[in-house]
Amino acid sequence: DETQRLKYRYLDLRNPAVKKNIILRCQVIAALRQAMMAHDFLEITTPILTASSPEGARDYLVPARKHPGKFYALPQAPQQFKQLLMTSGFDRYFQIAPCFRDEDARGDRSPGEFYQLDMEMSFATQEDVFAICEDVLPPIFAKFGTYDIASQPPFRRIAYNDALAVYGSDKPDLRIDLELTDAACLQDCGFEPFAGQTVKAVVVPDFHKTRKFIDKLCAEAEMLSGGKAYWFRLDENGELVGGISKFVAEKKDEVIEKLGLTKNSFVALAAGKYGAAVKTAGALRKLLGAQVEGHMDAERYEFCWIVDFPMYEIGEESGELEFCHNPFSMPKGGMETMLAAERGELDPLSITADQYDLVCNGVELSSGAVRNHDPEIMIKAFELVRLGEDDVKAKFPAMYNAFCYGAPPHAGIAPGVDRMVMLLAGEDSIREIIPFPMNKNAQDIMMGAPSEVTQKQLDELHIAVTAHEDE
Repeated sequence: DETQRLKYRYLDLRNPAVKKNIILRCQVIAALRQAMMAHDFLEITTPILTASSPEGARDYLVPARKHPGKFYALPQAPQQFKQLLMTSGFDRYFQIAPCFRDEDARGDRSPGEFYQLDMEMSFATQEDVFAICEDVLPPIFAKFGTYDIASQPPFRRIAYNDALAVYGSDKPDLRIDLELTDAACLQDCGFEPFAGQTVKAVVVPDFHKTRKFIDKLCAEAEMLSGGKAYWFRLDENGELVGGISKFVAEKKDEVIEKLGLTKNSFVALAAGKYGAAVKTAGALRKLLGAQVEGHMDAERYEFCWIVDFPMYEIGEESGELEFCHNPFSMPKGGMETMLAAERGELDPLSITADQYDLVCNGVELSSGAVRNHDPEIMIKAFELVRLGEDDVKAKFPAMYNAFCYGAPPHAGIAPGVDRMVMLLAGEDSIREIIPFPMNKNAQDIMMGAPSEVTQKQLDELHIAVTAHEDE
C-alpha cells in the first residue's frame, strides 16, 4: 500500500529494490556532474528565495517577515539567473537545480519539487545544445539503463506540427510503430459527430481482440484525453462490422483505399476540432501500442528532438493571444518577424520559436530554447500578448536591465533528473526514485507536511488564516 510505504519511508528504503533506485540516482547525478565539467561547464548555484515571476506554473510563496505583505517565491526554475550569468561572462553554466512548482502529481511528475540538469551556453545555437546533450546523455543511458538498446546520436528531429499530425502528441513514444491517419473521407458519412470536424484514425492490422477489450480501450482513451473515441472493424470476410460501421458502409471502398485497410483491420477514430481530435487519437495510439502485441518494442530507449514550437497560441480561458511555452525564447526571424506581425503581414499564430524538447519513450525529458537576448525584440514579443515595455520592466527588471548593457546570444536546456532516473530504472512512477516523495496530494505523510503553525508564527509574518478547507 503506497500510503503505508510513504508513511514509513525510512523502513521502505531498507527494501533492496527501493534502495537500489536511490543508489542509481546518486550514481547518475555523479556521472552527469562529471560529464558537464569535462565539457568545461562551471557548476554555479542560484538562489532559492527569489521574486515571483510568470513562468507558466503556480509559485510556492514564502512570506517575508521583515517586509510585511511581501513574499519571496521558490524558483520554478533558475531561468532568469542562468541567463544573467551569461550576461556576466560565464560562458558555460550548469547546476543540478532544485525547482519548485505548485502542480498536481502525475506518473512522471512529482508534486512540489523536482531536480533538473540545468545548463546554459553563451554564443550557442540550437545545434550546439543538441551536440552537448547527445554527447552527455547516451553514455549515461548505456551505462546505467535497464535496457541495452538506445538511440544513437544524432537523435531524430520532428517538427511540432508533424509530431501532432503523425503521433497525436508532442511527446511521441517512438517505440510504437502505429501512426495517425487522416480520415477526412468520413466527414460526410452521415455520422453526426464527424460532420465538418477533423477526423483522425489509428489503424491496427491483424487485430483479434474482443469487444470487451475495445470498450475498455475507448473508455481509457476518453479518460486520458477528454474526447470521445469511436471504432469499426474490417473482418476476415472483408465486411465492415461493429462500432460505427453502419455509417461507413456506403463509403466502404473509398474508406478501405484511403485508410489502407486489410482483412481483420481495426480502426480507432477520434473527431472534433483539430487539437482535440489529435489528442484523443494520440491517446488511442499510445494505448493500442502498449496493449496490442507486436506494435511496441518496449525494452529500448528511443530519443527524439521536437523542434519548431509555435511561439503563440489562443488561450483556452482568455480566448486571446498568449505565449505558447517559454516567453524567453527567440522568435525565428528575430525583429523582422515581430515587425511583420505588428504590421499585420504575418499571423502571430504562424510564428515559430527557437525552442526544442528532448523526448524519450514518450516522456518529456527536457525543454530548452535559444533565448531572446535582445531587449527590443523582447518588448515586441510581449507587445503581441498585450504587455508593454513598462510591464516587461516590472516583471523582469533584472533581465531587462542586464540585456540593455549587452548580452551574448545564448541557449540552454534542462533535462529532468528525476524523469531520467525513472527511465533508467525502468519504473512507471517517479516516486520510486525519490528518497522521500510526497503523495499525489502533495503531502509528506511521514513528516506531516503541510501542517498548521502557531498563532505566534502567523503574527510574526503578519498573516491571518481566514478559513480552513474543511469549514
